[in-house]
Amino acid sequence: MTERLVTTVIGSYPQPEWLVDRKNLQSRLPPRIRAKEIWRIPEPLLEQAQDDATLLAVRDMERAGIDIISDGEIRRESYSNRFATALDGMDLDNPGVAIDRTGHPNPVPRVVGPIRRLHPVEAGDVEFLRRNTDRRIKITVPGPFTVSQQAQDDYYHDEKALAMDIAAAVNEEIKSLQAAGADVVQIDEPYLQARPEKAKAYGVEVINRALEGIEGTTALHLCFGYAAIVHNRPSQYSFLTELRACVVRQIAIEAAQPRLDLSVLPQLANKTIILGVLNLGDMEVETPEIVANRIRAALQYVEPERLILAPDCGMKYLPREIAFGKLCALVKGARIVRQEL
Repeated sequence: MTERLVTTVIGSYPQPEWLVDRKNLQSRLPPRIRAKEIWRIPEPLLEQAQDDATLLAVRDMERAGIDIISDGEIRRESYSNRFATALDGMDLDNPGVAIDRTGHPNPVPRVVGPIRRLHPVEAGDVEFLRRNTDRRIKITVPGPFTVSQQAQDDYYHDEKALAMDIAAAVNEEIKSLQAAGADVVQIDEPYLQARPEKAKAYGVEVINRALEGIEGTTALHLCFGYAAIVHNRPSQYSFLTELRACVVRQIAIEAAQPRLDLSVLPQLANKTIILGVLNLGDMEVETPEIVANRIRAALQYVEPERLILAPDCGMKYLPREIAFGKLCALVKGARIVRQEL
């Protein structure tokens, strides 16, 4: 029997206060260059501390009952900079500037040569996660369109050419993540929503290049930005139905906080939908019944075999006890609706 209403996470989970300076993280835009100052643990012990904190995140997701878990992105300063700053062709010592989706300038890597991936970046994270859980596992990698928008291009002078070379690097990374044991690899592409005109021009082509020759399950996450940073949200995406034409299997979208107009979902009938049913802008933990109502609303437009349930976006900025409570509500709400089917 096909599974119905599987639960997952988007990627990030709260990092412990003893590991990172959470106030520093919350007082700034997400880092695009390295932000070593956020770590509280000195370098010789940092990897061990990150391992321990990752296990805490994994055990929380398991205890909550989540079906497809992540490593919580505990080793990352942001969802994107761990991968982006590992690429050859990026000058990290002399950063450039790019306008963030909030409209504010943010220091970013400067592209000074051809972009190449020199070595696997996150494969070790997958191997650690695979060793420490028997659940299905997901890993995220920043998408090529988004990485290209979070850099200052002083070499290509052609945004699409830059994005295509980043896509080739992402493609190599995805293959190594699958080889390391990832059941699902998710590309995070929030800037498809933030820069819809450029996305419409070449976004699908760039994503398809990143997924060329990839056999396993892939997902693409589109969002309006972290709830802690971006407060005003429209009720529909500026770029979404265009993704029918891309080869990715699953599309992850936020629906709870923006009160998304779900009538768009039939236009993505060839994709599995990962639907955000937890509002991360609200510090109240949802009741299972509230979550169940959000799931029922989606089932008017998409069959349960094609619906996966998740938080709206990454949980990085939430207090841990609230994040855990919300994941428990997600699992219980899914169970309620599953029993009704």
